[in-house]
Amino acid sequence: MKYISISLYKKVIAYALAEGMNREECDNLPTPIDEIESVQAVPADHFFKLHEILDEKLGPGFSVRVGQQMKIDDYGVLGLSWRTCSWAGEIFDRSERYFKLLSNTYVFKVEKNAKISQIFLLREPNRRGLELSNESTLSATVVVLKAITDSNISPIEVTFKHDPPAELRSHKDAFNCPILFNQPNYSITYRTSDLEMRTAKADVSINRFLLERVEEETRGIKTNVSKIIVDVEALIRNSLPSGIPAIAKIADQMAMSNRTLTRRLSEQGISFRDLIRKTQEEVSKDLLKNTSRSVAEIAFETGFSEQSAFNRAFKRWTDLSPVEFRKN
Repeated sequence: MKYISISLYKKVIAYALAEGMNREECDNLPTPIDEIESVQAVPADHFFKLHEILDEKLGPGFSVRVGQQMKIDDYGVLGLSWRTCSWAGEIFDRSERYFKLLSNTYVFKVEKNAKISQIFLLREPNRRGLELSNESTLSATVVVLKAITDSNISPIEVTFKHDPPAELRSHKDAFNCPILFNQPNYSITYRTSDLEMRTAKADVSINRFLLERVEEETRGIKTNVSKIIVDVEALIRNSLPSGIPAIAKIADQMAMSNRTLTRRLSEQGISFRDLIRKTQEEVSKDLLKNTSRSVAEIAFETGFSEQSAFNRAFKRWTDLSPVEFRKN
């Protein structure tokens, strides 16, 4: 399951309110404002939808402006670890491992040369909200690098894969460098010497401690439990033709440990085994009703290696055999 940290979701809403959005309008957001205190993350689609709504309401450049409002403290312990790393570019070296505390939807890759270093944001823009979120991420990158170095370093080029907005004033203010659209990649380029700059509060021992905290928090991230159930069912459904999936497989796909997934489900009074059975029953009923596939084929599609085992299970679920169910 793809997620975004609730701290980022809150930041976007707070700045939207500061730019004139009405508090009442927040009740109709993908994750309503009165629910954001009970979770640590929101589904990524909710975050991207939020960007789309605010772009229409508050005009071009909102995503870039909210990126400029990010503070190190907004990133929690991850931001503190950035402050104490040894050099500016070090934060990207750790992105694949530690940015999961913020989201599992992107990663940074750095191509470093003697004079310039290009930082690629690897997140494909398959909807408008992703394009806007990518703008915000690169805008926030500028702010973070200035904060951790306590300097005024600026990029020398920024590239976006999507079309330019109607108004570029916010982009020019944020990046203060050439900005290219309809390019092959999302990227931001700095002088290598700037990325090798020592951070203002570099401290190896404190940084090591903070990274341990980041690891702990990354393992503990959670999102709305009802959404987890929907996602688990979808993953089970996709896996059934290859056999009944183990909880370890599903947990890994959701960036969770077995124990965390089990606990999240138990909070809703349901077990992984319950979801397997529920999904098998729903898929088999749908195939019997709406397709002409044989019972043997449906048994295979629902994770059974033998038709006889499927027949017994279906009879237990419905008090009918698959053939009787299809006739009725």
